[in-house]
Amino acid sequence: MADEEVVLTQEGFDKLQAELDDLKYVKRKELAARIKLAISYGDLKENSEYHSAKDEQAFMETRILQLEKMLTKARIVDARHMDSNTVHVGSTVVLNDVEFGEQLEYQMVGPAEADVANNKISYESPLGKALMGKAVGDKISVEAPMGTIAYELLEIKGL
Repeated sequence: MADEEVVLTQEGFDKLQAELDDLKYVKRKELAARIKLAISYGDLKENSEYHSAKDEQAFMETRILQLEKMLTKARIVDARHMDSNTVHVGSTVVLNDVEFGEQLEYQMVGPAEADVANNKISYESPLGKALMGKAVGDKISVEAPMGTIAYELLEIKGL
């Protein structure tokens, strides 16, 4: 993610901004209080509470820097202003798994906000790559560890 842009939906941008604000303005203060309390226990060499809090602080500061960099390089896509006849970042697609006859629904997002558990897939994933630019009725084949999976694109929804 060196100098490349970070593609986000507005929802993804807002979620990352909220996480950053929480870390900077809430969690930092809570952690500072924990460190202060741990210091009051004395002997920092063998103070596990202090070392735990310092480790957490290092992790949190790294995450803050990561979020700031991502938000600075963010390009927000707005599906409402894009062609609704083809799949792009921000589109929600309804697919038919040809083998099992099961309908699946996914939102196409950038890698930074991909979350398969919440049906958000990256346009860089194998399925995402196969879907980009496709239209309703198109057949899509995706190579997976268990073999080729065939889908039919049933519907494209905007935001």
